[in-house]
Amino acid sequence: MRDVAIVGIGQTPVREHWDRGLRDLAVEAVLAAMDDAHVRRADALYVGNMLSGTLSFQEHVGALIAEYAGLEGIEAVKVEAACGSAAAALRQAVLAVQSGQVEVAIAVGVEKLTELASKCTTNALAMAADADYEAVMGLSFVAINALLMRRYMYEYGVSKEDFAAFTVNAHANARHNPFAMFHTPVTREQYAAAKMIADPINLLDSSPVSDGAAAVVIVPAERAREFSDKPVRVAACEVGTDTVALDNRANPLWLKGVERSARRAYRRAGVEPQDIGVFEVHDAFSIMAALSLEASGLAEPGTAVRLANEGAITPTGQFPIATMGGLKGRGHPVGATGLYQVVECVLHLRDEVPDAVRVEGVQYAMAQNIGGSGATVITTLLERLIT
Repeated sequence: MRDVAIVGIGQTPVREHWDRGLRDLAVEAVLAAMDDAHVRRADALYVGNMLSGTLSFQEHVGALIAEYAGLEGIEAVKVEAACGSAAAALRQAVLAVQSGQVEVAIAVGVEKLTELASKCTTNALAMAADADYEAVMGLSFVAINALLMRRYMYEYGVSKEDFAAFTVNAHANARHNPFAMFHTPVTREQYAAAKMIADPINLLDSSPVSDGAAAVVIVPAERAREFSDKPVRVAACEVGTDTVALDNRANPLWLKGVERSARRAYRRAGVEPQDIGVFEVHDAFSIMAALSLEASGLAEPGTAVRLANEGAITPTGQFPIATMGGLKGRGHPVGATGLYQVVECVLHLRDEVPDAVRVEGVQYAMAQNIGGSGATVITTLLERLIT
């Protein structure tokens, strides 16, 4: 298997794109990534998406996006893994180029969540849970994460207000990301006063419903400098799974899918958790950020919230997370999120992020995309290539 590298990136602003459809967003991101890589053609296109059929009434989006991006005739398929769909598409692109079957692959994640009424979107997102044992009982994803947060507070003796550090950090960083949905700081007082959605989760614990697309171009590492002066090596892109339903887990506060995915990624890349300079965590809810830090080996069980309050997660802290706003500040167009994370990691390794969120000396950046409440996890490790 040969090494591969990212030589082009593209993204659309994360917004409520009322005037733009699924294909338009995806094509914009694909063409931006192709322009960045100076390529006109590709051999394969892998599209990460969760809900195109349910919310946009459009399936067969692989061929559709290839057609409108001027790539008609190439291999093009949709990949679905709930909120982990974008990174799952990246995984397919990486494997295709590693194998030697494909020379130039494009992975794009795209989602339109604002097409229909919020009730329709909420019901659609719940399809990532266990339909027979969770969704049928009325459990939305907010409710599932509320159960996790309440249990965490009970087990580890932390308060609801202690989780504010994750939101404050995300919004502080999103201010400097032109593609982010939110550019206004959030205070601890605003967090404490936010509207409750599913106790103990409030509005400021939750990532927003939004639309967007992000894409990357993958080529063999040995050819990377034909396309880019600043290629980034994909050191690992590994998948771990767990049960879909929370009640089937021995310990719901330990995300085995995260642990399995992260450990495989560390082993593949030959690194340790402490080698990670930037971690773009899947903070769909505040509790998920804490659980991911712990299961990824960056914090001991029950300590992530305390460390966050000590400043460890800021750009100048011990393990910077959500440096471009994360899902909370940038937005969470579910089938696109994993590739937004990867694009942001690439920007760090290219030294193309604003000074306010720059992390010095980053050699490895990690993106972790989670599907459902931890049933599918893809951890991607990216490495700076020495010039």
